[in-house]
Amino acid sequence: MIGQMLEGRYRIDAPIARGGMSMVFRGVDTRLDRPVAIKVMDPKFASDPQFLTRFELEARAVAKLKHPSLVAVYDQGVDGDHPFLIMELVEGGTLRELLRERGPMPPHAVRAVAEPVLYAIGVAHAAGLVHRDIKPENVLISDSGEVKIADFGLVRAVAEAKITSDSVILGTAAYLSPEQVTSGSADARSDVYSAGILIFEMLTGRTPFTGDNSLSIALQRVEKDVPAPGRLIGGVPPEIDELVAHATAREPMHRFANATEMADELRRLARELQLPDYRVPAPAESAEHLSAKYRVGPTPAPRGPVHPPSRPIPGAADQTTRFPADATTRLPVDPPTVFAPQQPQHTRVMTAAREIPAEYRQPEYAPPGPPASHGAGSDMIEDRGKSRRKVIVWLSIVVALAVLLGIGGWWLGVGRYSAVPTIAGMNTDKAVSALQDAGFKTETRNKASDMIPVGNVVGTDPPAGTRVTKGSLVSVLVSSGKPKVPDVTAGQDVNAVNKAIRDAGLTPVDAGEVGSTAPKGSVAKVDPGPGTVLPANAQVKVYRSKGSLPVKVPDLRGKSQEEAKTALQKAGLTVSSTREQYDAKIKSGQVIGTDPAAGTSAESGSGVVLIVNSALDMPNLLGANVGTARSKLQALGLTVTVRQLASNDGSIVISQSIAPGDAVEPGASVTLVAIP
Repeated sequence: MIGQMLEGRYRIDAPIARGGMSMVFRGVDTRLDRPVAIKVMDPKFASDPQFLTRFELEARAVAKLKHPSLVAVYDQGVDGDHPFLIMELVEGGTLRELLRERGPMPPHAVRAVAEPVLYAIGVAHAAGLVHRDIKPENVLISDSGEVKIADFGLVRAVAEAKITSDSVILGTAAYLSPEQVTSGSADARSDVYSAGILIFEMLTGRTPFTGDNSLSIALQRVEKDVPAPGRLIGGVPPEIDELVAHATAREPMHRFANATEMADELRRLARELQLPDYRVPAPAESAEHLSAKYRVGPTPAPRGPVHPPSRPIPGAADQTTRFPADATTRLPVDPPTVFAPQQPQHTRVMTAAREIPAEYRQPEYAPPGPPASHGAGSDMIEDRGKSRRKVIVWLSIVVALAVLLGIGGWWLGVGRYSAVPTIAGMNTDKAVSALQDAGFKTETRNKASDMIPVGNVVGTDPPAGTRVTKGSLVSVLVSSGKPKVPDVTAGQDVNAVNKAIRDAGLTPVDAGEVGSTAPKGSVAKVDPGPGTVLPANAQVKVYRSKGSLPVKVPDLRGKSQEEAKTALQKAGLTVSSTREQYDAKIKSGQVIGTDPAAGTSAESGSGVVLIVNSALDMPNLLGANVGTARSKLQALGLTVTVRQLASNDGSIVISQSIAPGDAVEPGASVTLVAIP
């Protein structure tokens, strides 16, 4: 859809984010010449009248809300098969991207994010609306430090329209309130619960509940209370723990009534704890910053600190780029030459030449006349000339030293540094050439991306615009496609594994310690396993080894092999192999023991041999003819003896030496009695 015009007015420039039902693009309102964010719904919803009605009601309801921390909604419509929403473009990134870059946040930074978000949601609550999907992906942080809540795509006009569809799952599993899980209902207190989970994650860097799938995560909050953040990470005041506990009470009646009440309490605690004011930085490498490099239209002349896109000028170059140098500053990259009408020049006031008053004039220089005599006066003039030459020589030396020191200082402070050029969007060969022409050494590294095609350049490490010493090594990050869990082996350094997971476009999560033969503190395993393809930013559990500790081998006699394997894993052991052995008292295929034996000590993470009963189940042969019975027993590896009056395979078996269903040892002899 890049380059398309919606309703002949909104031009799509570049993708920013992808959701379950929609994509968000950077675009331009060509009529008003302003940048916008364009949310385009999946085409399959265009034929659903109920969805279109709901979509329009949401847009109308949200457009009426006014608050500086609410992302404004400008327009809504349907263009062919594409329902769309036009919203304010927040130049910066998401809270999810900031947490991924910087990790857990201190209480004063959490307050700087949560307070404006809560007050903005409180405005929606006062209007009878419920957000239903509060999560870090929907909290936006601008380059100027503004915090805004976005994506009321799941908001319902509770006060006016009760049209919630039972077929639509509302909200994200990690942030759902207990009542949303059990009954699907939601009100302002449900948003309060989600906000409490959001604050918990900002403080600790993780959500309170984890599981193998969304359902297990959602069900845990019905049965368990959210733990205090201070138990998981140091530096959290007890008052903040109490705020989170109040917001995430399982019973809705025990929570804050709405987001405004919660925001007021957070502000009171900030005063009580004397939390300093804080300006939240935008994430440096956000999807929004990356999308700025793929604009379809030309870059306008700078207009102060903000650079809104101008109307396309015929013959202008296609795209320019801007990258943030840090959380607050943008460094403009030199744009391609654009032939555009000159801007009006400001009037310059010129001062007319005036005669200098006599008292400010320098005395005119008069060359000395010939000496009056060649006596003592001549010697004085000669000495004066030598002295003047010495002064000139010393001045020259001082000036030369000053110049050398200045050049040296410039080289050490500025001259030996150079800005990394912008190469996003180029192919690999051009990107490498551009960096080498700029005086840098290069290497190529893969980086997962949901949006950039495989083989295209995602960016650089260090990021474009960063000033580094000339000749430094700069990595060209090439898209490797959708994120995939990297290869991880037991014993690797945890920080190195976490970095590899982040480089793969995924989010590492500390899953605690497990018994392992790997060195204590190193990585024991990851879940999902290496090679698993996941959505962008999906969580990967990283288990740390607590080393080999002595554990008791459990008694597994009479269990199936699967039950035995599960019991060993809970004890911190693994199944190294299986061995068969006959036992007449245990059913065929069940475990009769282990090596080492039950009750003995073994190192955690070590392997245990399962001893499985090799016994066979004796089949029921009564009433079968001798030929059939003999074939069945021989197929089981048993020896057959038949007692009958005459040797006839058609005789009927009336008795067998081992009763049906009893355990029989492989190779044992079975006697059959048959008549006639």
